[in-house]
Amino acid sequence: MKQPPPDSNVDLELSDRARAVGERVARLYEVMARLRAPGGCPWDRQQSLRTLRSYLLEETYELLEAIDGGEIEPHKEELGDLLFQAVFQARIREEEGRFDLGDVADGIADKLLHRHPHVFTNGARIDTPEEVRGVWEKLKQREKHGRSILGGVPDELPALLRAVRVGEKAAQVGFDWPDLEGVRAKVNEELDELDEALAEGDGQHAEEELGDLLFALAQYARHLKLMPEDALRGTIRRFKERFQGVERLAAERGQALTEMEMEQLEALWQQAKRELS
Repeated sequence: MKQPPPDSNVDLELSDRARAVGERVARLYEVMARLRAPGGCPWDRQQSLRTLRSYLLEETYELLEAIDGGEIEPHKEELGDLLFQAVFQARIREEEGRFDLGDVADGIADKLLHRHPHVFTNGARIDTPEEVRGVWEKLKQREKHGRSILGGVPDELPALLRAVRVGEKAAQVGFDWPDLEGVRAKVNEELDELDEALAEGDGQHAEEELGDLLFALAQYARHLKLMPEDALRGTIRRFKERFQGVERLAAERGQALTEMEMEQLEALWQQAKRELS
């Protein structure tokens, strides 16, 4: 059995608030247990870890959308839906005799205690987020000794986010551009190579070079301390809003987009941009 981290026995006195929250989480645990029990919900009883995969992804993206929307109630609701997925999976493992929700909570609490010695034990004082991340990564590598430094980056992550995380991991051992100018030059280099591949008419080569360009752009964003995944999501959202504005303006004029010239579409696009700015 995996041993707990050495600092997991830190004594934390639960506040009244923590106990009250715990009781509410326990209520959710009981609801889940009842749904999965004989005589419970046929749909919930039929689910497995494999069938829940798509729901987990869907709920994660719905939570991200709620965060982007900035509204409190949708955020709370989507957090609940994601929490339900965690409780659901823990219940399935409990039925298998592997672990339960309490073990899940203990595991993450122990990890947080161990990786924050500056807060919970007499570890060296840390004053900046960068120092915290450095300590976190060193402790993480010590715990996962023998694994590739890239092993902690899930293959299932969205590609742009995965590219950033892979770049961050490699940078921990010094495999990185020394400055912003270096990575920007790499972006230009990859763009030139994509142009060359397109000029050759080699589709496979062009796809590889496009991938190299996107990877370089992700690293450029990382050096700028920006998240390309968030940036692209924002651009898509704005494009969607503006294009729907174009559709509305065309409808108000009794025109069909398919019958309009590009100059007319561009004029509507600019008007939609002004109205939404």
